[in-house]
Amino acid sequence: MMKVALRYLIVILTFICTSVCYIERVGFSIAYTVAADAAGLNQSTKGSILSTFYYGYACSQVPGGWAAQKIGGRRVLLLSFILWSLTSALLPLDPNRLFLLVTARLLVGVAQGFIFPSIHTVLAQWVPPHERSRSVSLTTSGMYLGAALGMLLLPSLVKFRGPQSVFLAEAALGALWSLLWFKYASDPKESLSSLLPVNKKLDKKLVSTPEIPWLKILTSFPVWAIVVNNFTFHYALYVLMNWLPTYFELGLQLSLQDMGSSKMMPYLNMFLFSNIGGVVADYLITRRILSVTKTRKFLNTVGFLVASLALIVIPSFRTSGGAVFCSSVALGFLALGRAGFAVNHMDVAPRYAGIVMGVSNTAGTLAGIVGVDLTGKLLEAAKASDSDLSSPESWRSVFHIPGFLCIFSSFIFLLFSTGERIFD
Repeated sequence: MMKVALRYLIVILTFICTSVCYIERVGFSIAYTVAADAAGLNQSTKGSILSTFYYGYACSQVPGGWAAQKIGGRRVLLLSFILWSLTSALLPLDPNRLFLLVTARLLVGVAQGFIFPSIHTVLAQWVPPHERSRSVSLTTSGMYLGAALGMLLLPSLVKFRGPQSVFLAEAALGALWSLLWFKYASDPKESLSSLLPVNKKLDKKLVSTPEIPWLKILTSFPVWAIVVNNFTFHYALYVLMNWLPTYFELGLQLSLQDMGSSKMMPYLNMFLFSNIGGVVADYLITRRILSVTKTRKFLNTVGFLVASLALIVIPSFRTSGGAVFCSSVALGFLALGRAGFAVNHMDVAPRYAGIVMGVSNTAGTLAGIVGVDLTGKLLEAAKASDSDLSSPESWRSVFHIPGFLCIFSSFIFLLFSTGERIFD
């Protein structure tokens, strides 16, 4: 029983890992927004600082996949957590010390950039094919639970203890997870024999570090279908994650503290729909109702098209309830779509899942750089022409861009994706 339970423990720990990472990301946007508004910084400057994280994050995606492939995801995860936790603990939050803030956010971005390629490398070797959708969906749903908890708890922490307290709390969570991972996680090579009664030849093949077929990966249409959808998913997610607090406070004239638990609903919805998508995908595949390819395309298409409609209509709703409902539908169905494109790495390239994840997540990170920074510039331009940001017109382009990107990306995935293994 213990041998079987070990892979589930790994999945649970990776779930907690992603939760803590997103508590950190949401926490910084909340704490920094409060400090920056108090210091009188404009929206463009806020957007530039908020997007700095993603420059570091983009730089370490592919190196993260390579490092996980060569030295093991367990070690890479532990080192990255220690680095970003220390950086958060030591960073003084002063909006006027731009160089220090930029340097710290770049470091945190670089450290967290190693995490998801490493997780996919670990899961590809630990989890059998018929459990992959559920395992990846559960692990990635930790992001949304972390974001939900961050939105629920951290504004009160900022109110009573100040913005700096958020960084210390996040560093403590990072240190606690690192201790758990150090104690309970083991290398994939040690774990394979406890999962399956494989022979020595197969075991050696699975845990060897073969030459990476870079050219084939970078010229593969199915890989590019994953890349495009990863870009769009993260464009929408990062814009909402970084700018929803500003939209509620300036666009709708609401206080985050006064909104209570409703502000966490978009991320809680992502948590629920991500796991629903994983269960539905595995059910369709194991019961042979649909092929792997059709399952991935079906869930990706439904998720992205419904999300596109919800994103486009967000500015039309001028109440707290309407905005929360639309953003919840948008993020929930985007999370459902992850049972399509986000698991597809392990379908097409199980031996190189970390590498392909690194490549596609680089695109997702570029979406963060472009989307978060562009949104700041769009809002600054809207403020210059309308004098404030309370009108729906000021926010229309902010939400329409990811909405139309969702429609485009869903068609790309329909045309070019596959659920078949294309890399040996």
